[in-house]
Amino acid sequence: MSIDNLRQRYESAGQGHLFTFWDVLDQSERDALRAQLEALDIERVNRIYNKAVSSEKELESSGGKEPIEPLPEDAADSVIGVPEKTREWRETGLQAIARGEVGVLLMAGGQGTRLGSSAPKGCYDIGLPSHKSLFQLQAERIARLQRIVEELTGKPTGSVVIPWYVMTSGPTREETEAFFQKHNHFGLDAKNVIFFEQGTLPCLTMDGKVLLETRSRVAVAPEGNGGLYAALRQPLSPSDKSHTVLSDLDRRGVRYVHSYGVDNCLVRIADPVFVGYCIQKQADCAAKVVPKAYPTESVGVVARRGDKFSVVEYSEISREQAERRDAKGELAFRAANIVNHFYTTDFLRSVEAFEDELAFHIARKKIPHVDLASGAAVKPAKPNGMKLEMFVFDVFPFTKRFAVLEVVRADEFSPLKNAPGTGSDDPETSRRDLLAQHRRFLEAAGAKVLDGVEIELSPLVTYAGEGLESVKGKTFSRSGYVESVEELDALV
Repeated sequence: MSIDNLRQRYESAGQGHLFTFWDVLDQSERDALRAQLEALDIERVNRIYNKAVSSEKELESSGGKEPIEPLPEDAADSVIGVPEKTREWRETGLQAIARGEVGVLLMAGGQGTRLGSSAPKGCYDIGLPSHKSLFQLQAERIARLQRIVEELTGKPTGSVVIPWYVMTSGPTREETEAFFQKHNHFGLDAKNVIFFEQGTLPCLTMDGKVLLETRSRVAVAPEGNGGLYAALRQPLSPSDKSHTVLSDLDRRGVRYVHSYGVDNCLVRIADPVFVGYCIQKQADCAAKVVPKAYPTESVGVVARRGDKFSVVEYSEISREQAERRDAKGELAFRAANIVNHFYTTDFLRSVEAFEDELAFHIARKKIPHVDLASGAAVKPAKPNGMKLEMFVFDVFPFTKRFAVLEVVRADEFSPLKNAPGTGSDDPETSRRDLLAQHRRFLEAAGAKVLDGVEIELSPLVTYAGEGLESVKGKTFSRSGYVESVEELDALV
């Protein structure tokens, strides 16, 4: 596109001010700004802004009058106390993996800023005896699950593949890929680990004008984990515009996708129980949840807003609602959202059709920018603009067949959110919860683990407690880390 046409396009969109400094830029600055403006869908930015502002006004004028109700009983199930159903769901999930129909989407765009690290959060070492990163723990769970399916179906080693799609962000892309390469993709075949990037959106003034960070660069911010859906349609490389995550899923014959956030050390990747449950329910989208720890826990819950499924933030629920009990005496609003979802690939493809109906959320922030009159850098002391973001659960109201599976928190959820020493959701609690799970695995298999003994089991040894039959009757008196069942004998 010629520079005159580009300028005209931005003028027509009411964003011509982005060319304010064009005449005083050098050639390299012009090239950089031009590339950024050509890549930006400015008409989409305007649509998103207008929809976000109008939706916010509607919500304010209605006073949030849409009734918030707990999940209907037929929408949710639990693994708790139903071992026969759990085995049935697991078998269905394992067979789908055996057919090559299951893939995994990892949301790994965040940095470990609150943990005191600028590295991608998945690189973080929570202090296990093995010093494995979150990325390595997850990769090895995929490897173990592939092996379980091969053994179950009699397929040759390496023939079962669960492709892993890793969504990074601008700040984490390069370092994430380098980390995987340095560690040889943690034993997985590199061609089955696909990196892609969540999108960004320009930062805007309060009246929707795009801000310049410098005279030659637009200020941008990640569009939230809900940017996942649009990112699935973006080319994986500039050389082949037709190769996207969605086309790759199609090419591989993947029909079902498990999606999760990087910061949960207990996550069961491609969990055959969850996948099998969703297949049996014929769900197009589903959420795995855990029971709230207590009524006023600061977590969003999966519930109904009007006649639609939604994640309702804890601030939207009254104290009375939070403490409400159902006929069984359990919390009515108990389905805590843990960013752990299932989709059919058909549903992921369908998001584009209703994307314009999704309202981005407005976050008013202090955004450094360039003053258009003077060209001087401005660091505002109070919020001067907005960042627009979408959440991954914003698609829930658009599902036709939604399902919810409740699992045991101690088995499946220990998030890493806070700095070391915080006392909750920090590296120490992640380490504690994972090692406590490994103790339970050994004890469930018939072993005794003495007080104070900490044993870390490699995910290559066991995915969810299986394969430990040989420890029955043994007493473990020494702490340590093992990469095979045989190595456990040294800890007796």
